[in-house]
Amino acid sequence: MHLKRLLVPCAVAAVAVCTAGCATEPASRVVQSAQSSECVVLLHGLNRSWRAMRPMARALQDDGFTTVNVDYPSQLGTIEELAPMAVGLGLEQCRSAGATKVHFVTHSMGGILLRYANERTPIRELGRVVMLGPPNQGSELVDRTRTWPGFAALSGPAGMQLGTSPDSIPSQLGPVDFELGIIAGTNTINVLASAMLPNPDDGKVSVASTMVDGMQDHLVVDDSHRFITRSAVVLRNTRSFLRTGSFVDVDR
Repeated sequence: MHLKRLLVPCAVAAVAVCTAGCATEPASRVVQSAQSSECVVLLHGLNRSWRAMRPMARALQDDGFTTVNVDYPSQLGTIEELAPMAVGLGLEQCRSAGATKVHFVTHSMGGILLRYANERTPIRELGRVVMLGPPNQGSELVDRTRTWPGFAALSGPAGMQLGTSPDSIPSQLGPVDFELGIIAGTNTINVLASAMLPNPDDGKVSVASTMVDGMQDHLVVDDSHRFITRSAVVLRNTRSFLRTGSFVDVDR
C-alpha cells in the first residue's frame, strides 16, 4: 500500500491525511504555502479516497493555499462517527500549519460530514466552503436501492443514512451559517441510477437535492458525480469562490 497511515484513536477505524500527490510520503504531511495563512481541508465522498481530491488539491496549491487532503474510511462507520474523525483531523493539520482561516472543499458525503461536525462543534476559524454534488436534501437513489442485496455492504452505515426520510442525517441538519458555494452536475455515467432520480441529476444526486438554505451561490455544470472533482470548470470556480465568495462562471 503506497499511502502510509496516521492512526487516530477511534472505535471505528483510522483516518489518514495525505498531501495531494504524496502517495509515497508520510500521511501526516501537509502541502504548505510559505506565505499563506489560509488552509483548505479536502473531504472525499462515499467509496472514494484522497486520490479523488488530488486534482483539486493541486489546483489550490497552485493558487497559494495550504492544503490537507483527508483520507477517511467512508464505509466503516456512521456519519456520527466519521464526521468528528475526518473534520477533526483536517482542522488539526491546518492549525498545526499555522492557519488562521480554514476553508473546506467537499465531495458528496464529505459535505454532510462537515455540516454535521460544524453544527455540533462550530469551527471558530471556518472560512468559505465549496461542496461538489452534496446530498444536502438526501439522495432518492438511497431510498430506492437501500433494500437491494449488497447495498448495505457497499455503502456502509453512513451511506444508509443519506436518504430523504425524516430520520436521515441530511433531513436532520439545519440551514448553513457559513459562506457556502455549491456545484451540482447534470451529466451521468450511470443511466440506470439516473432513471431513479429527479432530473436533472449527476447519476447519484439530483440538482435540487444539492441545495440548502443559507448557501451563497449555486452553479450547475455538465459533469457527472464521479468526475466533478477534476473538471476544469469546477476547479476554476472552486478557486474563485474560496478567494471571492462567488463563482466566476455566470452561465448556470
